[in-house]
Amino acid sequence: MKRILGLLYFVYAASLFVATLVPVFFLSVLASFLGDIHGGKMIYRICRTWADVWFLVAGILHRNIFEYRPDPAKSCIYVANHTSYLDAALIVKAVRFPVRPLGKIEMTRIPLFGFVYRKTIVVVDRSDKEHRAASVKQLIAYLKQGISIFIFPEGSRNLTAEPLKSFYDGAFKIAIETGRPLQPVVFLDARERMPQRGVFSLNPGRSRAVFLQQIPVDGLTLEDAAMLRDRVQHIMAAKLEEYGGMTPGQKAGI
Repeated sequence: MKRILGLLYFVYAASLFVATLVPVFFLSVLASFLGDIHGGKMIYRICRTWADVWFLVAGILHRNIFEYRPDPAKSCIYVANHTSYLDAALIVKAVRFPVRPLGKIEMTRIPLFGFVYRKTIVVVDRSDKEHRAASVKQLIAYLKQGISIFIFPEGSRNLTAEPLKSFYDGAFKIAIETGRPLQPVVFLDARERMPQRGVFSLNPGRSRAVFLQQIPVDGLTLEDAAMLRDRVQHIMAAKLEEYGGMTPGQKAGI
């Protein structure tokens, strides 16, 4: 019975996902004519409204917890843990003003969603060194225009039994190079809402994002990137434990 109810819920939630994505697609096409900056901001706001509607009707109740409340007028670099396919949608639930996340290029191949994704995300092909370098330059350009960026420093979903995978250096080098502070965020319940078994495991319940204290990079050089990376990873791992955030080995069937 539990499996049948779970399947019925997935069909319900997935149907609403597709149905609500159609108007988002057409509105995003219209907004794209406003250009990369203004159009991108408008599309982000459209996606934020979509997420508010879909999360509500899907029974996923999201709440932001602010140990520090970032100033939307000051650009920064958001870094968050990555445990679930749901994390992409959680970005617009957590960060309520336009940011530019970094995301993998494979997602652009999904019909309708791929168009919206490309207009709001800085895409990266991790298999192409030149493409990775171009993506970094694009992220830096947005920061210089006062637009915050959002990066999952683990690179891909955490499938290990640890709270966090090892972080890549990219976000921390960008922070040092641009002088922008790092804004750590921890997603606590995404793995529970959509476990690693796949999208069919989606289920209703609570969702939380905790905004930690910002970390300035004043006075640091690129030689300090590894130190900064390890410091941020330690802080985020400690907060996941403090708030009881799920690790892949807990309640996820691994």
